[in-house]
Amino acid sequence: MSEQYTGKDSEMVELLRKLDISRPVAKTLACLSDGRELTSHSIEMSSGLRQPEVSIAMRYLKNNNWIEVREEKRDNGKGRPVKYYKLTVPMDKIIEKIEENILEERKMILRNIEELKKIS
Repeated sequence: MSEQYTGKDSEMVELLRKLDISRPVAKTLACLSDGRELTSHSIEMSSGLRQPEVSIAMRYLKNNNWIEVREEKRDNGKGRPVKYYKLTVPMDKIIEKIEENILEERKMILRNIEELKKIS
């Protein structure tokens, strides 16, 4: 992704948000969707997210085993290492997983409604 979102990136974020994916996760996925390795700083700059929001999104993506994290020491050797992030799962597989989660959630809701009907 370039320094600014493209129309496709904005559309992806909008659609992910409609699926109840958090704003930071949606924007981070849009940044990483082209398969490039990015630093958290470059994700902040291109997405407009703040550092804590990127960290929250990374935690979610890491918990789902969708990213790999690589650390690299700074040139001057001082300060924290720079973290690089890259999707390890193609976007189509991530979308399939989101779909599975939504379908499972809807099934659970329908089961609960059926139980309510039985006891009412």
